[in-house]
Amino acid sequence: MERLFLKESKSTPFVDFDADKNILLIKGQSYPEDAFLFFKPLLEWLKEYLAGKVGQNVWLEVTLTYTNTSSSKCIMMILDLLEEAADQGVIVELKWICNEHNEYEQECAEEFKEDYTFPFEIVLV
Repeated sequence: MERLFLKESKSTPFVDFDADKNILLIKGQSYPEDAFLFFKPLLEWLKEYLAGKVGQNVWLEVTLTYTNTSSSKCIMMILDLLEEAADQGVIVELKWICNEHNEYEQECAEEFKEDYTFPFEIVLV
């Protein structure tokens, strides 16, 4: 499966989904005009990728300094896919990195964490 790599822009995060290493990275700010249009290829890639990962480790690292409402919904869709995969035997681990001085980042991560059962670590830096 091909790696999904997107450079960060002013309103979209850096994305590096590396199927060979089983490491998925999302980093930056996310407030595109059409969040679903931006996240659609990520969701499609992730669905295909997770289908073949039962019994394997998948590691997601998120560092989002800001997300608008529609981006948050799309992030939730990504996390929902990971939850479904975990329920089917994929070993999912998530590390959400937050600036220790940014309460918004921490609250956002905490709110997401409440909804999922796979290992979800919030790291303050």
